[in-house]
Amino acid sequence: MQDKIVVIDFGSQYTQLIARRIRELNVYCEIYPYNNIPEGDREIMGVILSGSPFSVRDSNAPAPDLMGIRGKVPLLGLCFGAQYLAHANGGEVLPSTSREYGRAKLMFTDSGDPLFKDVASGSQVWMSHGDTITGLPDDYRIIGSTTDVSNAAYHIGGEPTWGLQFHPEVYHTTEGKRILENFVVNICGCRQDWTPDSFAEATVESLRKQLGNDRVVLGLSGGVDSSVSAILLNRAIGDNLTSIFVDNGLLRLNEFEKVLETYRDIGLKVIGVNASDRFLKALKGISDPETKRKIIGGVFIEIFEEEASKLEGVRWLAQGTIYPDVIESVSVNGPSVTIKSHHNVGGLPEKMNLNVVEPLRLLFKDEVRRVGEALEMPGVILKRHPFPGPGLAIRVLGEVTADKLHILKSADNIFIEALRREGLYDKVWQAGVMLLPVQSVGVMGDERTYEGTVVLRAVGSTDGMTADWSHLPYEFLADVSNEIINKVVGVNRVVYDISSKPPATIEWE
Repeated sequence: MQDKIVVIDFGSQYTQLIARRIRELNVYCEIYPYNNIPEGDREIMGVILSGSPFSVRDSNAPAPDLMGIRGKVPLLGLCFGAQYLAHANGGEVLPSTSREYGRAKLMFTDSGDPLFKDVASGSQVWMSHGDTITGLPDDYRIIGSTTDVSNAAYHIGGEPTWGLQFHPEVYHTTEGKRILENFVVNICGCRQDWTPDSFAEATVESLRKQLGNDRVVLGLSGGVDSSVSAILLNRAIGDNLTSIFVDNGLLRLNEFEKVLETYRDIGLKVIGVNASDRFLKALKGISDPETKRKIIGGVFIEIFEEEASKLEGVRWLAQGTIYPDVIESVSVNGPSVTIKSHHNVGGLPEKMNLNVVEPLRLLFKDEVRRVGEALEMPGVILKRHPFPGPGLAIRVLGEVTADKLHILKSADNIFIEALRREGLYDKVWQAGVMLLPVQSVGVMGDERTYEGTVVLRAVGSTDGMTADWSHLPYEFLADVSNEIINKVVGVNRVVYDISSKPPATIEWE
């Protein structure tokens, strides 16, 4: 039996972060919407209530029924969660006299309370709320205060229930990890045994039981998610897994051949399909980014279905769905209408009458890489930067043509290989080149040129939700610019993108 912490989601921007911090303690954690709280699960050791964009005073604010869990397992309310526990039990929650957002100091902590064991008074916490608890019910005891917030933390007498008006899950709360560990390990009694190795071992065993001798088909992209899925399935069912790797012509220079060879070297049974001309034909004359995405997804489904239908006895479709996709498909407002097309092959199970198996549906992106390391996946795949599902089609701004792709692939290859050569590739989360639909005047030798512009993009991030531009050395950027302009016919200007996400996005389309 796997110990489990459940996070109840009220729509907070930090909900996924709470779960990730719990998992960093090697404790398994799941997220559920407030209107679908699990009860009676013997594996649940504790429950955390998230923050919310709502005020507890709003008429449409979430109002969960906690009777099935409160008092039965330890409960920790954060921000809105803490305010709800107070408000619903006779306490008073009012708008803050000034918005409480940003850093604050814990001027008082009850070191005798198990939640604040070894947490120093005066440590920094992060506030993010427009309301504050101005009055606590009689049986609520204050265990933490800041200069401006008297009821920053409380413990309900006679039951294992706590509330914090600050966010221990964010890095700005300097002892947040210790507070969460106190709750999860010391109070809830969770074993810290959920590791990449244990996940891989348990998943392989589970897949063997689930799939038996059935045959499975998987669409490989060359990325980490689908590759880790393939290795887990291969260890579970061996040759009963057939993977299909489609070259859409939108991969990087020589990438299809290199990745296909790597897949075969590690023992995967892979069908390689060169469909470059088919994708380019479908994209002819198309400039709108969203239309390009839909066309690429549609053509991929056609090709995948054609190839999969040639296989005999296939009963399962494997997908590289990861946990954020699962969470987003069941939001706090009920099941989402759509699931991300770049993670799921929409329509295939219905058309082909296949069951779906998703080996990674419990993992966050960074956890997938750690499982890949535990599986000793080749670095050429494991350490590969994230790459967009539509590939270079959304890095060629405007219409995609063979000539533009040739220019972009050549410039991109120079940039990526230079990052590898200078030991910078692994220090950057994602890098690539964009080709702009812009020409400008240049001078090469004694001749005037009127050629294209490419943009170098390199960012640091953890999961792609936020990103900052990478501060690459000026000398390095100068050398890359010089090499691209000298070697890539059709480019006479190179620029570097120094915008962060937000407000910009990582990709330009």
